[in-house]
Amino acid sequence: MINVNVYGLDQFVVGDLSKEITPKLAKLYEVEEDDIFFTSTNNMIFHDGMDQTSWRTIIEVNAPKKVEVLQNQVVELLQHYFSSVAIHIEYLFKYFSVDHYVKRINPDYPLFMREDNLVNLETEYTEDMEEGEEEDQIYTGNIFDDMDIN
Repeated sequence: MINVNVYGLDQFVVGDLSKEITPKLAKLYEVEEDDIFFTSTNNMIFHDGMDQTSWRTIIEVNAPKKVEVLQNQVVELLQHYFSSVAIHIEYLFKYFSVDHYVKRINPDYPLFMREDNLVNLETEYTEDMEEGEEEDQIYTGNIFDDMDIN
């Protein structure tokens, strides 16, 4: 398992980039694409009280100790992609012994959610509606019209 944590970038930007980076990172590390994960939460980086998000980005790579020799190549690969969306990038590598990694997979479910195994709830909901029922609509009027607020 190799996990790339990205701090200080929009999580959806990281998600988009991960689609491009994952196959190349898997090839470099000589692992399956299913062993590569990107993590990005809705977070911000601050320095001296000032928001530094997208100006400063911290990328933390957690990987097995045996791939430490590839660190410089990984930096170059990640830099190629992230430099288009971040100004200054810092890399932190954390290596672990594979003895400290445990993976439990539930055989009743697919390993990953993919476009071909997603459930389209909107379609299912619409099909279950009674005739004459309408979908919820957003009220765009003035909810205070009838109130005496004097």
